[in-house]
Amino acid sequence: MVRYRRNFLPGGIFFFTLTLDDRSSSALVDHASLLRAAFRKTRNERPFALDAVVVLPDHLHAIMTLPEGDADFSDRWRRIKSAFTRSVVAAGVPLSRDHRGEYALWQKRFWEHTIRDERDFERCADYIHFNPVKHRLVSSPADWPFSSLHRYARAGILPRDWGGYGEADRGNFGERAD
Repeated sequence: MVRYRRNFLPGGIFFFTLTLDDRSSSALVDHASLLRAAFRKTRNERPFALDAVVVLPDHLHAIMTLPEGDADFSDRWRRIKSAFTRSVVAAGVPLSRDHRGEYALWQKRFWEHTIRDERDFERCADYIHFNPVKHRLVSSPADWPFSSLHRYARAGILPRDWGGYGEADRGNFGERAD
């Protein structure tokens, strides 16, 4: 059995990818308000900062900063996933169940990367904000409504037209060059 090694760094900053079990599903954007509520509920119970996020139809990417002395990002994701699933079921959306009788909405695990420095943070945030273009959902990141890019633009961190036509040539947005 594979042993997953997680870097539990108290007060750390982490990049995450979480994916729905059914990659053809659009549940995350179809029920974005329920997902937002799951984030708020979890943040009230177990504080964290959501530094950057993009929600796509079947997966999401996020950068999360944990409070000083706290390294438990796994519990936060468990709570978010569980609250969202319960809300979707309560809304009457039919969900299949796995062999144990649990709702099969999310993939069991998630991918995580510890942010090492400011440059790494910027690279991951760029990847997050450009992801809807990468998946050909829009031609410009600003056209995707489920992204913290809009918050970054309002705060003056990035221009409103960041990542528009031609911007893809300025870097690989966190992906390995092959």
